Amino acid sequence: MTVPPLLALMGFVLVATLSPGGATTLATASGANFGLRRSLPLIAGIAMGLASMAAAAAAGLAGLLLAAPALQVALKASGTAYLLWLAWQVGRRSAPRGPGGGARPQSFVDGLWMLWHNPKGWAMTMGAAASFAGLAEGPARLGLLLGAAFGVSAALSLSLWCCAGLVLGRSLRTTAQWRILNAALGSLLALSVLPIWL
Repeated sequence: MTVPPLLALMGFVLVATLSPGGATTLATASGANFGLRRSLPLIAGIAMGLASMAAAAAAGLAGLLLAAPALQVALKASGTAYLLWLAWQVGRRSAPRGPGGGARPQSFVDGLWMLWHNPKGWAMTMGAAASFAGLAEGPARLGLLLGAAFGVSAALSLSLWCCAGLVLGRSLRTTAQWRILNAALGSLLALSVLPIWL
């Protein structure tokens, strides 16, 4: 393995995980409402979901998805339904300690489940598996490499988005401000399904 292709992979992974989307919006909302510590299970679930997705794409699951259009449509439909449900959950929240503020942060399983139903995640990892297949000897090693790269990068970038949400949340004073923030984040999460179908 040479350094330039690895740097290209790391650049690709960093841009892919830092770019706004459903996972980053969910991490921001969780940070604003629950703080970093209580959001760590969600962040870990999303990072593990992306790492396992990258490993599966490298192992050949990407080929199966590309060869089965009906499976792609089912993945898009279930992913859209789940992201819209999460958007509704985020958008209807009030202030964390006010009336209706007894909500709990999403769990590790929620993050993992969301990522495995996220067509953007599949597109990123399939693109990486196809573009960087020459970096490793065989699908198993490529899976380990892509899984590690996506998992670490996702954990770091989601932590940054979560901290941005935490800073934003600390600036809010009224229930109305919280409702506006959560409605805006819920709307952004809902809008993240549009690229799935375009």
